[in-house]
Amino acid sequence: MMSSDRGESPAEVVLGFLEEAEPWRLLSPQFPSKVGGKPAWLSRRGLPSLPELECERCRLPMAFLLQVYAPISGQDRSFHRSLLLFCCKTPECYTLNDSSCMKVFRSQLPRRNEFYPYNPPPEEEPLSDPESDQRVLPISGVKLCWVCGCPGNKACSRCHTVTYCGKNHQMLHWKHTHKKECGSQEVSLVTTSPFLFPETELVTEPEEEEKVGKDEDTKKDEGEEEGSGTQTDVDCLSLAETLAETDLEEMAMCETEDIKVFQRFKKRIAPEPHQVVRYIRGGSPLWVSSQHIPSDQDIPQCTCGAKRTFEFQVMPQLLNSLHVDSTGASIDWGTVAVYTCSVSCNRDDQYFPEFIWKQDFSSDPHAQIKHS
Repeated sequence: MMSSDRGESPAEVVLGFLEEAEPWRLLSPQFPSKVGGKPAWLSRRGLPSLPELECERCRLPMAFLLQVYAPISGQDRSFHRSLLLFCCKTPECYTLNDSSCMKVFRSQLPRRNEFYPYNPPPEEEPLSDPESDQRVLPISGVKLCWVCGCPGNKACSRCHTVTYCGKNHQMLHWKHTHKKECGSQEVSLVTTSPFLFPETELVTEPEEEEKVGKDEDTKKDEGEEEGSGTQTDVDCLSLAETLAETDLEEMAMCETEDIKVFQRFKKRIAPEPHQVVRYIRGGSPLWVSSQHIPSDQDIPQCTCGAKRTFEFQVMPQLLNSLHVDSTGASIDWGTVAVYTCSVSCNRDDQYFPEFIWKQDFSSDPHAQIKHS
């Protein structure tokens, strides 16, 4: 659990690590933080629509990447609160340095709700929950796609026992196992879909300040991070547009700044190299490059009118555990920063889209992080 309490003291950085867990611990009644598998939907109503769960570039269904359970202390409407992140599995969709191939949704519930008991479940006891077959959400009756675990009302026309989000995943299941199982009593409910990422629990611990080992230069660098970027950053971001008018000295300055930012990134994560998530609601991301850093104007306000603030980032180290490496193009990112409504406004059980900023590595240092 990654809880938030926006007080006067500086926000604490919480690190997320991967750990194997019993499958029952990763279901919705346990309010998990996890990577891969099928989504553990928090609210069982108001799930994202199928068009919302499509990649903006190739229009294919996105895969569930991870979710973070992040209730907000002292705010009843966010007593339960999860952020679910989805990504496209088409490598070519990652060639542009934008976030059109990824989406994030916020779901929150008060402590007293129709889906979960008022008191938390026992942490060490498996639950006999009908959600365990992951075909229909309890209470709401929402049908789920066998392949991806997202809403799916399209049933197999032959056996009517499994449903899909669309033709794409129906064909995938048919080729995988359903061609042999359809119409029999041995329809698999637990076989892992090849579409899913490997499922693991996301466990957390605070970042230890004594391990970080900040010196005065590092503190100064972090102060620069909290703004919209240094003047050199701005120059770098506009470099492509003004290349014809830029001399070699200015280009060298940009390259130097890029190396500086990347070295700071490596130094900060070195004490805990296996971290896959950094959570610091209201804080600042740890960028991997001086280029393509968002300004305040790049982060849209929530539709309620409140400002969106940084909440957590996904680290490149996670790619090592997703089994997405391939020759040529591959799913890739330098870091993925998630920004959410600063007041976590109420959405009446609806899954509400928040904002993602994907930053890529600018040069070869990428391989040093991803494959370290």
